[in-house]
Amino acid sequence: MMRRRTNLLASCTALALALGATACGGGSVSAGGGDKSLDGQTITVAGVWSGSEQKNFQKVLDAFTEKTGAKTQFVSTGDNVSTVIGSKIEGGKAPDVVMVPQVGVLQQFAKQGWLAPLSKTAGAAVDADYASVWKNYGSVDGTLYGLYFKAAHKSTVWYSPDAFDQAGVKPPTTYDALLKAGHTVSDSGLAAFSVAGQDGWTLTDWFENIYLSQAGPEKYDALAAHRIKWTDPTVVEALTTLGKLFKDKQLMAGGQKGALNTDFPGSVEKVFGPKPEAGMVYEGDFVAGVAKDQFGRKIGEDANFFPFPAVGGGKAPVVSGGDAAVVLKDGKNRKAAMRFLEYLTTPEASAVWARAGGFLSPNKKLDLASYGDDVTRETAKSLVAAGDSVRFDMSDQAPAAFGGTKGAGEWKILQDFLRDPSDPKGTAAELESAAAKAYKG
Repeated sequence: MMRRRTNLLASCTALALALGATACGGGSVSAGGGDKSLDGQTITVAGVWSGSEQKNFQKVLDAFTEKTGAKTQFVSTGDNVSTVIGSKIEGGKAPDVVMVPQVGVLQQFAKQGWLAPLSKTAGAAVDADYASVWKNYGSVDGTLYGLYFKAAHKSTVWYSPDAFDQAGVKPPTTYDALLKAGHTVSDSGLAAFSVAGQDGWTLTDWFENIYLSQAGPEKYDALAAHRIKWTDPTVVEALTTLGKLFKDKQLMAGGQKGALNTDFPGSVEKVFGPKPEAGMVYEGDFVAGVAKDQFGRKIGEDANFFPFPAVGGGKAPVVSGGDAAVVLKDGKNRKAAMRFLEYLTTPEASAVWARAGGFLSPNKKLDLASYGDDVTRETAKSLVAAGDSVRFDMSDQAPAAFGGTKGAGEWKILQDFLRDPSDPKGTAAELESAAAKAYKG
């Protein structure tokens, strides 16, 4: 899914080492054998994916068919997963499995009684092969419902090596150094950043990386759960830090107006397209897929990344997103659906998409050699090595009315802040007002 997804190798390797080494063994775990015991059965799998992502996930579905004999049907929901699935359940046409891209939606489904708990086999695999943070994000009230199959590393800043060479700058390791490097890039003839302000979700990602680094993981968790208010001084401080970028017309391609008229694919094009306008674009690892597939850039040479830098005295953040597989109670074939989730827990299943590209797995047992290039390999390594210090995208943890709706809630308020970043306190108050309504609902 484009909205929630998802190299200086020395720089990335340093991040991985700083976060702590993690063993990533190879090996394949069998899920249900290869006995074709599901011959003649069909499961329906719904998800947000389209285009190349849907095509690559189909390879995973085909591998499951080859292994078990079960046929599969994929149904694309578009971005509004909760509404589409709710209507299908009401109409008696519930899919068997849903790939859910937001923690808040998974929690909503569970509280509405739509989900079946994962089997003991799947649960045991999650306990053994995933950092506990992924189990926590897949659980509601202590029951595991969701398996995080696809992850995104959302703490990566992508840049043009040519632009950096021309400006004579190196990848920075602090936020202040990032802005300073940006001014140097700008002085050399290109804007520093291409910002996708037309897509409000990208602005939430900017905020979340700054907040996690500046305020720390405990405050991040508290704000994500709305245990502290958005008027907390840490929120105002993070908005003020973000505002340093937003109010500096020299740093953003097209200034504030240009940013507000640029969507995510367009922001990548402004750095890696045929007519570059900027030297850097911040977003997750999925930037590489757009740069490679749409603009023919060779990842690691024509397009590189560095970790989102530390803010203030904090640590460099590791923010992630992901898609969790869940089984619906109202699906027609729950037994086969659960077998599919057991299959998804295996390194074998993850390797299918890893080889195809545009994919990261939080599964510690997936052999890093499964990834097709060094940049993706290092990104995956740093994500897995981060272990329980990973924090899931905050807006994806919120009710959709606040954190996941175009033209409303956090998306719109941060777009307004991009338009006029002069009043961080006022923006914090607006965010709290919108959050209070959404969390009560």
